[in-house]
Amino acid sequence: MYSQAKVIAGGLAHIPVVIAVFYFILTTFNKRALKFVEEAKTKKTESKAVETKKPAVLKAENSKIEAPKTETSKLAKKKHADVPVNIYRPKTPFEGTVIENYSLLKEGAIGRVNHITFDLKDSDPFLNYVEGQSIGIMPAGEDANGKPHKLRLYSIASTRHGDDFNGNSVSLCVRQLQYEKDGETINGVCSTYLCDIKPGDKVKITGPVGKEMLLPDEEEANIVMLATGTGIAPMRAYLRRMFEPTEKEKNKWNFKGKAWLFMGAPKSANLLYEEDLQRYLTDNPDNFKYTKAISREQQNAKGGRMYIQDRVLESANELFNMIEDEKTHIYLCGLKGMEPGIDEAMTKAAEEKGLNWSELRPQLKKAGRWHVETY
Repeated sequence: MYSQAKVIAGGLAHIPVVIAVFYFILTTFNKRALKFVEEAKTKKTESKAVETKKPAVLKAENSKIEAPKTETSKLAKKKHADVPVNIYRPKTPFEGTVIENYSLLKEGAIGRVNHITFDLKDSDPFLNYVEGQSIGIMPAGEDANGKPHKLRLYSIASTRHGDDFNGNSVSLCVRQLQYEKDGETINGVCSTYLCDIKPGDKVKITGPVGKEMLLPDEEEANIVMLATGTGIAPMRAYLRRMFEPTEKEKNKWNFKGKAWLFMGAPKSANLLYEEDLQRYLTDNPDNFKYTKAISREQQNAKGGRMYIQDRVLESANELFNMIEDEKTHIYLCGLKGMEPGIDEAMTKAAEEKGLNWSELRPQLKKAGRWHVETY
C-alpha cells in the first residue's frame, strides 16, 4: 500500500510532464494559427494585386483616345493645404465697405445684374482669398420670424489682387433673383440687398470658402470653362489672372496653355464683361477661344434655341481632343439646371469619340480635372 506521502510525491513528480505536454500542444496550436493568418494575408494581398492590374484607363474601341489617368498623372488632385478658408465666420463677420456698385447689362437686357466691389483693407486678420473661391454675404434686416437673414454664398469675380490690382478688395457679380408666386413677383432677399447697396455702405462678409474651383498651378494647363449668366464670375477671375498684363507681372505666372470659354446668355445685351473678353481675344489669339450661346437670338442645328450644350455638341471633336490631354481642366458654373443639359451633351460628344461619359466623368473628377459649382 502506498502511503499518502508517496502518493502526493508521485503526483508532484508528474507535474513537469503535464506542463511539458501542455506547452507542446499550445506551441503547435500557435504555429498552425500563425500559419493560417499568414496564408490568409497572402491570399488577400494576392487578391488586391490581381485587382490593381485591371486597366486604369478606358480605351475606346477603334480609337486612340484614352480616358485620363488618375494615378500616374502629373496633374493629380492636390489638397490645396495653403488656401485660406473661413477667416471670418457668421458669428464674427467682417464689415466691408462698398466701393462701387454698377450694372453690367446693356439696354434691352433681361433682369438685373450688378458688379459690386468691397474694400477689405481694414480687415484684421486680413481677408485674403484666391481665384475660384466664394465669400458669404449676410444681408441686413430680419426674416418674417424676426431672425437675422441667413448668409448667401457668391462666387468671387476678382483675382486675389482685386480689380485695381492693389490687393485690398473683392468683387462679386450678382443677379437679382426674381420669381412669380401666386401672381406676385418675389425678389430674392440677399441679391436684392446687394443690387441696392450704395458706395460707403457697410456689409457683413464671411469666408472665404471653397477649394473645388481652384486653378491648377501649372502654366501649361488647358482651361475649359462652361458658364451661364453670373456663372461667369469665377471665369472672369481666371481670365484676368491669365491675360491681364498687370496680373502677370504681380503673379510671376505666365499662362501658356489654351483657355476656352463657353458662355450662355438669353440676349446679347446680357453678355457680361464682353469688352474685356473681346480684348483678351485680340491680344491672345493663340491662347483664348470664346464661344457664345445666345438662346433668344441664335438657333441650334434643329432650329430650336441655342444653348450652351448645343455649342458643346458642335465642338465635340475639338473639345474631347483637349480632354484627352491630361493637362486639361473643365470648369462648370451657373444655375443648377444647366447640369443635365451639359451632361447630355458631353454624353453625345463622348459617343462620337467612342467613349463612355458616365465612366469618364468620375475619372476626371477623381483626377481633380472636373470642377463644378452650380446653385
